[in-house]
Amino acid sequence: MDKGLHFTICVVTTVLLLRESSQAGEEKDPQVLAEQTWFYSRGAGEGLPTLTVTTILEDPYVMVRGAELEGYCMELLGALAGMLRFQYRVKVVGDGQYGAVAAGGNWTGMIGEILRREADIAVAPLTVTSAREEVVSFTTPFLQTGIGILLRKDTTSQDMSFFHFLSPFSKETWTALLFAYLLTCFCLFLVARLSPCEWNEPKNEENHFTFLNSLWFGAGALALQGATPRPQALSVRVIAVVWWLFTLALLAAYIANFTALLSSGSEQLPIQTFEDLVKQRNLEFGTLEGSSTFYYFKNSKNPIHQMIYEYMEKRREHVLVKTYQEAVQRVMDSNYAFIGESISQDLAAARHCNLIRAPEVIGARGFGIATAQASPWTKPLSIAVLKLREAGDLDYLRNKWWESSCLRQSRDRWGPLEPPALGGLFLTLGIGLALGVLAALAELSSSSRRAAAHAKKSCCSVFTEEICTRLRIKGAARQSQEPSGKANA
Repeated sequence: MDKGLHFTICVVTTVLLLRESSQAGEEKDPQVLAEQTWFYSRGAGEGLPTLTVTTILEDPYVMVRGAELEGYCMELLGALAGMLRFQYRVKVVGDGQYGAVAAGGNWTGMIGEILRREADIAVAPLTVTSAREEVVSFTTPFLQTGIGILLRKDTTSQDMSFFHFLSPFSKETWTALLFAYLLTCFCLFLVARLSPCEWNEPKNEENHFTFLNSLWFGAGALALQGATPRPQALSVRVIAVVWWLFTLALLAAYIANFTALLSSGSEQLPIQTFEDLVKQRNLEFGTLEGSSTFYYFKNSKNPIHQMIYEYMEKRREHVLVKTYQEAVQRVMDSNYAFIGESISQDLAAARHCNLIRAPEVIGARGFGIATAQASPWTKPLSIAVLKLREAGDLDYLRNKWWESSCLRQSRDRWGPLEPPALGGLFLTLGIGLALGVLAALAELSSSSRRAAAHAKKSCCSVFTEEICTRLRIKGAARQSQEPSGKANA
């Protein structure tokens, strides 16, 4: 008897625990959430009108956090309630749809709930369209958006070119670098010839800084390697030090930019436009079923847009998705491109570092607050939205809820370095070369003055003779030595 009673108690306890766990799981079910209503009060509460607000769960517009709702639209709704002094009850749309015409001519989603007087207003990422404007009224848009293409980076990255190592710098930068290298080597050659400290007997010996040796010295600095000959004169050392600093900063910029290009997969996207999307055969593409984006392509007269619509219509069972979250997950898990609101795609790319939005955006549109036609709240809400925009509150909310959770190194940030980005570096090199040449002329001038005083000649003539001697050509030197030999004979 005791054993039977103990067994019965265990069975009842297990059943109760299973029922509690199933109820806890059902609380996260969208159908259960749609049946819940959240009440919010602003101001004194008594005597204020209460509006029923319908919305849809979509990150970051409206999200469930514990027992409360939060997100961009919830903060916007709170600001509007504070300005217009009303209370509101928020309910999640029952069918999880934004609003489209069903087969029987009835409207679904949030638009349908407003038409059936189940809600007074809809505050959600609800696109203003002509079809919806015919049955409900919209306020001034609180967010501007368009239609874009969401892709996964590894499905869009092209193979690296054979000369991908040249990508960190633009063609203009490489040209400027080559010119700077040749100019620096020529200045090394010239200053070493002019400086007396690089010669022991200019008339009887050859200078170590020939033009080929100067080229080798400059190349060694580019590779962070020492190269001979080693400069002895102060003027030559000034140019060498400036060139070393220039190459050090240049190599740091090259390595940093090249690493960013490799790690971010920032190659040119093969899908830049909707035309590129239609021409390719590797990716499936689709949009939200019954969304304004779908009807945009359906009603468009553009041939490319018509091709996109025909593709989605023929394969609607495979390419159309039910929710935005499903679309993002499918892009991440398969070879699928999602066509939808560009502002929502920017959020997905900010939250998931392996996603990217194609550059082209079409069909500029806006998100507005929907109300019943002839509703007394339409104009006050529009004016309040305009005041929030003028005060900068809408920009603040946009930056707050679209903040990136990962450091994306896109091509916009890590493109090829143009010459203006390194302008200060090239300017420093030019100043250093000029100082080196001036220092060499000063050294030669000082030596010429001493030689002129000793030989009792004109300083200018000695200075000119020294320059001609140091810049002589071997053939000319031999010709100058032959007459002096005949005169001695």
